[in-house]
Parts: sequence; C-alpha cells; structure tokens
Amino acid sequence: MPIKQQILTELQEASALLNIFINEPKNISLIEDAVNLMVAALKDQKKIISCGNGGSMSDAMHFAEELTGRYRDDRQPWPAIAISDPAYITCTANDYGFDSVFSRYIDGVGVSGDILLAISTSGNSANVLKAVQCARKKQMKIIALTGKNGGQLSEMADIEIRAPYSKYSDRAQEIHIKIIHLLVQGIEHSM
Repeated sequence: MPIKQQILTELQEASALLNIFINEPKNISLIEDAVNLMVAALKDQKKIISCGNGGSMSDAMHFAEELTGRYRDDRQPWPAIAISDPAYITCTANDYGFDSVFSRYIDGVGVSGDILLAISTSGNSANVLKAVQCARKKQMKIIALTGKNGGQLSEMADIEIRAPYSKYSDRAQEIHIKIIHLLVQGIEHSM
C-alpha cells in the first residue's frame, strides 16, 4: 500500500473509532461523572495520582502536567502527580518487583479521598491492577481509562471509560488523550 493511502486509511480508522465512542451516550455521562468526582476531590483539598505503562505513562504525565501547569486558562495549579520518576521506578522495581512500582508509591502518598487515574489499554497491566488494589485499601476513588474489553480493571474501577475495541493499543491511546483533555477542560470549567 502506498504511504499516502496508508496515512488516509489510518486517519479514517481513527475517525471511525472516535465516532463510535461519541455516539455512545454512556461515554459522555462517564466523562462527566469522572470530572465531577475529580472536582469534588480537588475542592476537598485532595489530589489526583495517575499511572500507566509506556504510552499510558505518557498520558498519565500529560494529565498531571495539565492540572499542575495549565491547559487553556490561567489559574491556580491543582494537586496532580503522575507516578513517573525513573529513579523511583527503577529503585522500586529492583527492590520489590515491577508489579509494585505504582502501588508502593500510592501506599506512601495516597490518602482517603484522593483519586487514582489508572490507565491501561488492555485493562490487565499487573502493576496498574496492584495500584488499584492499594488505592482501594486507602479509600481512594478509581477512575480507569481502558480499551479492548476493559480487562480486570473494568471490574475494579468506580468509573471506567473504555475506548472502542481495537486490535492495537495506539487506537485506545488516541481516545484516551481526548478523554484526558476533556477531563482537564471539565475540571477547569468547574473549578
């Protein structure tokens, strides 16, 4: 396939999945519910901790920097942390195993009323699932961004927002970044 056709095909596939997501009214309500949960936590002086692996870690970092920096409006920063420090991750992975890199952090800084934004395109990342279990023990609320069939994470979250099924994780990540921008925009509007 010529590269020009491949580009067009990829853009059409991404557009089709976004339209599937948009045309499911439940998705809009879930994003609204997630915004409301996050706003309530921030107004109660709580924080949002985000985590994910690979591209999902980049999305977790993007979410946190939009809240602590700025998105569209000049405003005060809000407490959001992405578990992404390489020194921390490698130390913890070396001493406790990779499955503990997110949960150990949550055990150290998470408190009741905080929010965990757990991102996993499969919904089955072992370290994300362990983070959710730890957050639940801390009485934190869990918002999950998933893909495929939602995996185990779909059963563990207070709110699960799932990208339409795709064979490849990049399609779920494309939906996730749009959701992240909508969450931040909704928080900015509501705060």
